[in-house]
Amino acid sequence: MKFFKTFSRFILIVMSAVLVLAGCSSKESSSSSKDDTNTKGQPNELNMAYMNFTNIEDLPLVQEEINKIVKKKINATVKLVPINAANYQQQTNLMLTGNEKLDLVVSSAFFGYNTQATKGQLVALDDLLKSNGKGILEVVPKNLLEGNKVNGKIYGIPSIRDWGSYYGFIMRKDIVDKYKIDLSQIKTFADLESVFKIVKEKEPTLTPIVNAGTVSVASVIAGGKFDILGDNLGVVSFKDKKIDNMFEEPEYVDAVQLARKWFKAGYIMKDSATSQEVAANIVKANKGFGYFSHMKPGFEVQEKGITGHEMVSVKLTDVYSYTDAATGFNLSIARNSQNPEKAMEFINLLYTDKEIMNLLDNGIEGKHYAVKSDGIITLPEGVKESKYVFGQWQIGNNFLTYPWEGNPANYWEVMKKHNDSAIFSPAFGFTFNPDPVKTEIAASTNVLNQYKLGIESGTLDPEKSLKEFNKKLKASGIDKIIAEKQKQFDKWKEKK
Repeated sequence: MKFFKTFSRFILIVMSAVLVLAGCSSKESSSSSKDDTNTKGQPNELNMAYMNFTNIEDLPLVQEEINKIVKKKINATVKLVPINAANYQQQTNLMLTGNEKLDLVVSSAFFGYNTQATKGQLVALDDLLKSNGKGILEVVPKNLLEGNKVNGKIYGIPSIRDWGSYYGFIMRKDIVDKYKIDLSQIKTFADLESVFKIVKEKEPTLTPIVNAGTVSVASVIAGGKFDILGDNLGVVSFKDKKIDNMFEEPEYVDAVQLARKWFKAGYIMKDSATSQEVAANIVKANKGFGYFSHMKPGFEVQEKGITGHEMVSVKLTDVYSYTDAATGFNLSIARNSQNPEKAMEFINLLYTDKEIMNLLDNGIEGKHYAVKSDGIITLPEGVKESKYVFGQWQIGNNFLTYPWEGNPANYWEVMKKHNDSAIFSPAFGFTFNPDPVKTEIAASTNVLNQYKLGIESGTLDPEKSLKEFNKKLKASGIDKIIAEKQKQFDKWKEKK
């Protein structure tokens, strides 16, 4: 499982102002040809779009090896379509609304999964799971599939990964060692200030905190206190277990005030609110010291593979499992698919075939990794950096893959214990139907886009901007959104 795992929770949904019914598109998709070959008599090629963050130079080689197996097992081939993470939402929305060939797409609550489902851009998978996805049903926990339902239908298959996450700060180990920083003394987010002070004074070329774009500093500091329900517009508080306006809650106010203090001190990079660069890449470029994130066992090893530096972290919250544990990262079938049955057969392989999953996630054995005697993998002798890196947490059954060096041989057992220790959100399994308040959501989303990142990065002074932000949210109808969410939430709890 690689980067951005449950990266969850840090990307703001841009919701559409116009929602249309799903009927026509879904019917078109489900009536597609069920033949194993296309009109030219060749195996069906399935196009799969996913997020890319780093080196994919050897992608064609890996794809060729995957297709040797896929062609033999289901008489199909797959074309991997990597899309830069910064442009992913925009580009996949264009693909889903247009006529571009697209069969499989990584979907997410952070990219409008619910909206895409209600618009008919994704195919309902319930019947396909029974006919072509029996292996999925055997390994994916039922509560996760239930948690992915929109209006009673499943539109995405969650990847088997870490379903619980904790929050903290990850940083370069060489800098920590150089200045003999005692991380055992860091118990709270505020305690990190002494570390940032040392880095700013001693390493002027490194920005202490390089969180960028939607992965904001304050959203992590406040993480674990709220389930944002995908869009931040009415969240479930872990404390009082009801729908609240997070932006008025004391915990949120404290988080943005701390971010502002750090920004004024020069600890947070100046363009944090506008930069689309991935934080790990900034560290890799030797411009940053570290970044806030939600984490899991083995996170340091994962980030080392991206940053090129030995990394260490501090854990600052309990382990939580949010609604996006189900809807955070899924593989969905696009309405454009000419053969959704074959697409489901391929998804099924990603949950049952160890060889395919290791190719997809780790590359080619001997070229991109070598297996040690204990089942741990490492870079082959003489290879300093792999030319194929895949964000494996996005797709499939990651428990089928080899753990990377630096992790224990029983890594997946450790991960299971981690998942089992999670404190579940009071709203786990709840999905919100935005139709009754779609106009208010569109207006409120515009306000979020105007203020949220500026406030949460410390760029804007919350003493002034937070009041303006909440005033405009009120005018845009956030109270109506919250009331509708609470109404649906209460009904869901009754049925549960």
